[in-house]
Amino acid sequence: MKKTFALTHPKKAVPRVVEAVKYEVKKYLRRERNKALPAGADFWDFDCRYGHTEQEAKVIHVKEINKCIDEAESLALTSFYLEILAKPAVRQKKVDAEEE
Repeated sequence: MKKTFALTHPKKAVPRVVEAVKYEVKKYLRRERNKALPAGADFWDFDCRYGHTEQEAKVIHVKEINKCIDEAESLALTSFYLEILAKPAVRQKKVDAEEE
């Protein structure tokens, strides 16, 4: 998903538009996670970028998406850019501090 979300609507209040954007993002993540994994992959990982415009987009973690959307609302932006790309990944084994 590569999309510029508008936070303005002639008939809807900004908080309702923000809720709709969050729901759309959540629905997209759920849909991607439910797809069949390719052989050798353990889970779906996501490359995410957020910015006020596409040119200003910075890499963020999936957990930071809602915080960024809330930031856009608090800054009273008219729109923001969000990019979420799914990729298959393999879980890394955690290394204990004692083993090092």
